[in-house]
Amino acid sequence: MSAPAPSTLAIVDAEPLPRQEEVLTDAALAFVAELHRRFTPRRDELLARRAERRAEIARTSTLDFLPETAAIRADDSWKVAPAPAALQDRRVEITGPTDRKMTINALNSGAKVWLADFEDASAPTWENVVLGQLNLASAYTRTIDFTDERTGKSYALRPDAELATVVMRPRGWHLDERHLQVDGRPVPGALVDFGLYFFHNAQRLLDLGKGPYFYLPKTESHLEARLWNEVFVFAQDYVGIPQGTVRATVLIETITAAYEMEEILYELRDHASGLNAGRWDYLFSIVKNFRDGGAKFVLPDRNAVTMTAPFMRAYTELLVRTCHKRGAHAIGGMAAFIPSRRDAEVNKVAFEKVRADKDREAGDGFDGSWVAHPDLVPIAMESFDKILGDKPNQKDRLREDVDVKAADLIAIDSLDAKPTYAGLVNAVQVGIRYIEAWLRGLGAVAIFNLMEDAATAEISRSQIWQWINAEVVLDNGERVTADLARKVAAEELAGIRAEIGDDAFAAGNWQQAHDLLLTVSLDEDYADFLTLPAYEQLKG
Repeated sequence: MSAPAPSTLAIVDAEPLPRQEEVLTDAALAFVAELHRRFTPRRDELLARRAERRAEIARTSTLDFLPETAAIRADDSWKVAPAPAALQDRRVEITGPTDRKMTINALNSGAKVWLADFEDASAPTWENVVLGQLNLASAYTRTIDFTDERTGKSYALRPDAELATVVMRPRGWHLDERHLQVDGRPVPGALVDFGLYFFHNAQRLLDLGKGPYFYLPKTESHLEARLWNEVFVFAQDYVGIPQGTVRATVLIETITAAYEMEEILYELRDHASGLNAGRWDYLFSIVKNFRDGGAKFVLPDRNAVTMTAPFMRAYTELLVRTCHKRGAHAIGGMAAFIPSRRDAEVNKVAFEKVRADKDREAGDGFDGSWVAHPDLVPIAMESFDKILGDKPNQKDRLREDVDVKAADLIAIDSLDAKPTYAGLVNAVQVGIRYIEAWLRGLGAVAIFNLMEDAATAEISRSQIWQWINAEVVLDNGERVTADLARKVAAEELAGIRAEIGDDAFAAGNWQQAHDLLLTVSLDEDYADFLTLPAYEQLKG
């Protein structure tokens, strides 16, 4: 009896897009379908394991390094594969979505690396998913340009030697892509983003002297890293490129992954190039996992949790030590400031904060760091140039002085700061304004001179939820309740209407964003990710 024919991948409920046939070829879709058949079952098991681990944390209110992997941590002999030439120097990396204008500006920015983002900086409309892929492929063939209809300004790529190296970030394991289905079941967004990009560009990038490089988001365990490694091995064989061509940098942006940094590098060792300290998602993960752990786990206002907080320094210093011990790059956090074209004083104050932050990272041993705007590239570059000089990185700085204990990573109460009324207001403001833009298909949004993405909305709604459930009393003496959150949200909605006018308010998604923020902030059942219920409301 012959084996059943493999299921075909179906495009579901999607309007045709210009030039989509260049991305959604039969061969590329067959590859994505094969990824789905091979790896989605294990993905599902790992998502179930996340829930089990969270239940264990709720029961014990603690985390520790894994006893079953102690031998990997104790073995000093293993290292990750040497970095390819294009990823040796990563001193400044710019992040952003993959629309045409951003693609050109990021590649031209002077940064060493561009994190081309299909994840938190991109709302996953079908247009963003498909045309983002088209923009990257067009950049590699130098057939991309852009003219701003409003200003008439044209944008074009600089010479190849001046362009940033692309490190692409697919969606996390938890998100599905509803527009691509096999046997009536959606394909994980991670496999769609990775699969289309890899299939079309792996050989093309090798021909350019680079390679298919990835940032892996929202990883919660070394077992999830192992699954990515299996995907890489299969994909390289499938298209016929050498094993080890892929390079992956893993974002350590969950509290559970912080206890498995060495194991994550070990699982990916033939394909690993580094770890990154993703600040906002890390704080979101702490709240998510320890949300019912009592007062000792209550985070103050998000802007009061700087990288100098003791538990944040434990996290970043452990990351640098771990990376350098294993020959990997350590990449620092985001400078999210967006320069004001009207207020030079705002810029001056913010630039000094960015400079101090990047000086600290370079001094701590990081090999590079992130910025959200091209104007910040020279500032970050200067901070790392002072430390690195002509060296591409400082992986030879082993930071053997660092000794982080398990308890140090969750010593939230070591921070001398408390939640404030202004912090509650800011969480509501950022949450509503970000979600409204996300529902319009925008994933990276400038709010109050900061570039916000899904991670900042997650920390905003998580803090509201945590403060209500922990019955936090604010600096003005008010207790945080659901009614207080509703009152602040109603005031913000009214303020937005007054600020932008009735017509613009009616044309936007403001009430919808307000309602969604309150749903995920007030529901007794805490949603694992804001983007899951939001995706159900996202058009396109």
